[in-house]
Amino acid sequence: MANKRDLKKDINYVLGDIIEAVYVWEYNNTEKDTKKSDAIIDEAIETFDSLIAKVNDRAVEDKKAHFKAINQELEDKGRALIEKINKLG
Repeated sequence: MANKRDLKKDINYVLGDIIEAVYVWEYNNTEKDTKKSDAIIDEAIETFDSLIAKVNDRAVEDKKAHFKAINQELEDKGRALIEKINKLG
């Protein structure tokens, strides 16, 4: 099981990398509209806030299962955001 600190780092790194990828796309495609890319950044930030709030929830009975579910949600949402970035092209 990942501990709380490692899970927070994973959330930060994954979503930070996704936001960075959007900025790189925007930099390389300055002539294109950024409404969709800005929406991806907003969604990544909302996901970050949501996942960190879940990690900090102290009212959880089974921490191992709770953290595993958060990790799975991070993977799922991260993949979805990456797919959206790939469709920007």
